[in-house]
Amino acid sequence: MKQFAVIGCGRFGSAVARTLYKNGYDVLAIDQDTDRIMHISDSVTHSASIDVRDETALREVGMRNIDVAIIAIGSEIKASIMATLVIKELGVKYVVVKAQDELHARVLYKTGADRVIFPERDMGVRLAYNLTSTNILDYIELAPDYSIMEVLTPDKWVGKNLREIDVRNKYGVSVMAIKHGEEVIVSPGAQVTIHRGDVLVVIGANESLQRVQNKV
Repeated sequence: MKQFAVIGCGRFGSAVARTLYKNGYDVLAIDQDTDRIMHISDSVTHSASIDVRDETALREVGMRNIDVAIIAIGSEIKASIMATLVIKELGVKYVVVKAQDELHARVLYKTGADRVIFPERDMGVRLAYNLTSTNILDYIELAPDYSIMEVLTPDKWVGKNLREIDVRNKYGVSVMAIKHGEEVIVSPGAQVTIHRGDVLVVIGANESLQRVQNKV
């Protein structure tokens, strides 16, 4: 089982830590603020109040045994950069870091971050799509130019299979999965038929996804 560390237990970090723990994972929560650690200590496996830039302290709490570290101190740019550098040097294989802006993100990637996230911006984008389109159920940005979108099946696709719809050639996107009621079909074949009420999970360039949105 993967072991997670969440560094920075503000609203975002504590939500991540509690959710991971609730789903059965071992979670180490770290924050320099002792009050935050007190509030989350009962909702994680282990917790520690230490300076995230202190390599010795991180080693002592077992950071070397962690598979994935989430650094959720995006508002403290210097601290997040230093924590990323130290944690990668300790051997953590996958490090996710919350960034404040694009410049911060570029520095984090150069420091060794495996993935950089913008929770507030991403939630704003998803909300905008949900509010402006009745057919777009969810939207997740993977990179500046690529995203995943959940699309409610348009009427003109009902009763057709993926080969007939030909979304890859016509729209430049790929169907990752189809949600059919309680059933989820992952990597559906070309002969899978689309039914009314199905949800298509599609991936592609933002420009291509825009064409899909305009069609549905």
